[in-house]
Order: sequence, then structure tokens, then C-alpha cells
Amino acid sequence: MSEWPKIKSRATIAVSPWVDIIAREVEFSPGTTEIYHAVKTQDYLAIVAQTPSGHFPIVYQYRPALEAFTWELPAGLTESGEDLGEGCRRELLEETGYTTRSIYPLGTAAPCSGRLSNRIHSFFLETGERVSDFAPEPGISVRLVTASELVGMIKSGEFVSQLHLGALLLAQLRSFIVLA
Repeated sequence: MSEWPKIKSRATIAVSPWVDIIAREVEFSPGTTEIYHAVKTQDYLAIVAQTPSGHFPIVYQYRPALEAFTWELPAGLTESGEDLGEGCRRELLEETGYTTRSIYPLGTAAPCSGRLSNRIHSFFLETGERVSDFAPEPGISVRLVTASELVGMIKSGEFVSQLHLGALLLAQLRSFIVLA
């Protein structure tokens, strides 16, 4: 293994409770260094959930980063010390009102190797029933879609989260779902 590149220094700048900027001085060869910046946030959970009827719950919410509403899979940030599977169970219930019967890890990946330093943990969940008194959080809508409806939303550009497209691909590659 090569001794290059070397991290010569690392500084973390807190921006908010949710975001840090990491500045790294990287030496690629003797005397040749450059500064690289990365955004550090908490790790992320992406949940491909399927109900007993074969539908996929998706959520519609406003995303300030895009200044738009988006359709997405149930998802959220990991919480310190929380088991990832339990985090999925919590997020699914909070966002969709569905309980969880089974949880299957799909894999962990880097959402953007060039600028983000966090990881995305993708899971497939078999849901139980929806709790009877569920009311979505203000500003969030929940919709149940079939596999073909979801594929149509992806093809039309209505479902655009690249992280969630990756989770769907992992679920299909591991034979949990079939998107046709």
C-alpha cells in the first residue's frame, strides 16, 4: 500500500447542531498539499417498507435544501446510541404510522464520496398494520403506492432522492422487492 496521500491536518468547524465542516490538508506527494472540505452530518437511515398488501409507504414533505416538496421513502437521521434497526422502526412509525414486523439490513454506503463524510444505512422492513389513531406530522403526507406506481414516479422525475433510489436498488438486488 502506498504511503500517499497523507492527512497532514484536520480541523472541524461547527456550523449548527446538525452540520460540521471538516477541513483537511492532504499531502499527495512530498511538499504537495491541498485543502479539501467535507460536510459532516449524522448518519442517515433509508427505509424501503412494504405493507402486507404489497404497497410501499412513501412520504411527501417540504425540503428547504431544494426549496420544494418531494416524495421520499421513510427516512431519518440516526440517534446517538440507538440501534439502527430500532431507529428504522421509530422512523417508520413516526412518519407513516406503520408498525414493523421484520427488519432486514440492505447495506451501508457513502452518499457522496466527494463532499459528505456520513454514511447511509439502508433497510427493508415488512410492516405490520397501521396504528388506528395515526396522524402525520404537520406538513407531511403519506401515500401507499404499488411497485409499478413507484417506478412511474421515478421515471417521471416525481421521486428524485438519489439516496432512496439506491436503497430501492439494494432491496431489488437482494430480492426483497421487484420493480418492473
